[in-house]
Amino acid sequence: MARAEIRKASAPPMRQPPAPLREDSTLTPSAHIERLSGDPNFMTSLARGLAVIQAFTDRKRQMTISHLSLKTGLSRAAVRRCLYTLQKLGYAGTDDSRHFYLRPHVLALGHSYISSMPLAASAQPVLEHTSKMLHESCSIATLDGLEIIYVARASVTRIMSIDLRVGSRLPAFCTSMGRVLLANLPEEELERVLPTIEFTANTERTVRSVERLRQVLKQAQRNGYAIVDQELELGLRSMAVPIRNAGGTTVAALNVGAHAQRVSIQQMQNTFLPHLLAAAEELSMLLA
Repeated sequence: MARAEIRKASAPPMRQPPAPLREDSTLTPSAHIERLSGDPNFMTSLARGLAVIQAFTDRKRQMTISHLSLKTGLSRAAVRRCLYTLQKLGYAGTDDSRHFYLRPHVLALGHSYISSMPLAASAQPVLEHTSKMLHESCSIATLDGLEIIYVARASVTRIMSIDLRVGSRLPAFCTSMGRVLLANLPEEELERVLPTIEFTANTERTVRSVERLRQVLKQAQRNGYAIVDQELELGLRSMAVPIRNAGGTTVAALNVGAHAQRVSIQQMQNTFLPHLLAAAEELSMLLA
């Protein structure tokens, strides 16, 4: 065999860059981090710290190291180091060295995102005007995985059991803004997302199957708006429309929420919808 052929045969194969991994909702945070750990540019320690932060919820505001380890899949030692670092940076605290909680300083992380969004920074006057015209609360949200996150809100003083503010998260499948955002996803992405949804029955009206949700989303795409009638909470009815950028891509949703006994679906369609569409068009111009 010629020397050139020997060199060619013995040369190691060229290493291909790792393909981006799609997030699997069935994986624990630890397992997902492990899948990405082969990337030399991936900071495992940072990912672990963020996983610990995200493990806290409104139902679990104080958690032990054992609980955090169970929820994230990280070892107790790794969780302990993350909490120690978060404490030193002012993001976490504890009163008894056993139960840990997030401190207000963690809000700075979310505020950096929201304040950097041109839409969120400019939307408040439009929201306030629309809310005043309709005498109801109005909000703007974006899609984050299977949830919507509120990035702007104008509230009216009413007794409602759902306390919503900037940064609040709700399931996308049973909210009007979530349905508008899901309905405007590329078809391939939507079909990838639908099977991962957990259909929690918040009320007897809540959609509970992929087949039914797919029908509802097609209707929302056709109509250009979505109405959710007491699927998230009994007595709560909402309508949402998409907010599109200059290229026509849906980047957020605008909604109005009202009490079902006070506002009918027909009133939403006849009275509220024109105001929402006008506000959405004005907001879209801010993204041009």
